[in-house]
Amino acid sequence: MTTNTIPGGTYTLSDDITVSRVGYGAMQLAGPGVFGPPADRAAAVAVLREAVALGVTHIDTADFYGPYVTNEIIREALHPYPAGLHIVTKVGAVRDAQGGWPPAQEPDQLRRAVEQNLEHLGLDRLDVVNLRVGGVDRPEPGSLARQFTALAEMQAEGLIAHLGVSTVLPEQVAEAQSIAPVVCVQNFYNIANRADDALIDSLAEQGIAYVPYFPLGGFSPLQSAELDAVAARLGSTPAAVAQAWLLQRSPNVLLIPGTSAVAHLRENVAAASLVLPEDELAVLNSIGS
Repeated sequence: MTTNTIPGGTYTLSDDITVSRVGYGAMQLAGPGVFGPPADRAAAVAVLREAVALGVTHIDTADFYGPYVTNEIIREALHPYPAGLHIVTKVGAVRDAQGGWPPAQEPDQLRRAVEQNLEHLGLDRLDVVNLRVGGVDRPEPGSLARQFTALAEMQAEGLIAHLGVSTVLPEQVAEAQSIAPVVCVQNFYNIANRADDALIDSLAEQGIAYVPYFPLGGFSPLQSAELDAVAARLGSTPAAVAQAWLLQRSPNVLLIPGTSAVAHLRENVAAASLVLPEDELAVLNSIGS
């Protein structure tokens, strides 16, 4: 594994897993709409190899990206995986012929999903598996006990090392924790969408990682204009400022920005070096209030 020190530092998920706080989200390695193969497979391979070379030790993926395409590219680019690199995947959905994302929450579906992740990634055990419960960008109420218990059983079998949850409500996190330890929560959260503020603080106290997605999603035109203004004053970009804000929000926040271009990947990693001054932090904090 590379000895590069990546900006943003590291976070310890468990006794056996420490990851860079700036990770890489592999969703965009698939084709348009996260469906089918990419136009340039060699470029996708190059992005993954560059991420590892830069010091990224956390890759987020799912076998339903493509489907299968993204995990197969990860295997092509990085297998045998270097020591210290950790792949986090998710289950709970599939892709239909129209490119939709129907849920796949039955225990037999979850087992098949775990088996497919293992097969396509070329692994005997998955580092972390997130159970995706809600929709694309918001949680849906309801018990997750049946699904999470199925994953806990596979963990006991040795197919999965650690468990997490995705697109969930705080009460669903608590329910999952009553069944098996949770090492990470992956939800929609950014400067403008702050519903999980209390959850992030609670997880930080427990030593549990929070992994936000859609760092620029759901902004109103006014909120976007305010973010643009801060970025202009700092001589930066809105994306870099949004990511820097997330890193400064709490030490348990991990980033998984995605891209299919090496240049953009380097920009995302460099954004972690941006330190937001207190006056601009105050402006950004007011966006979501």
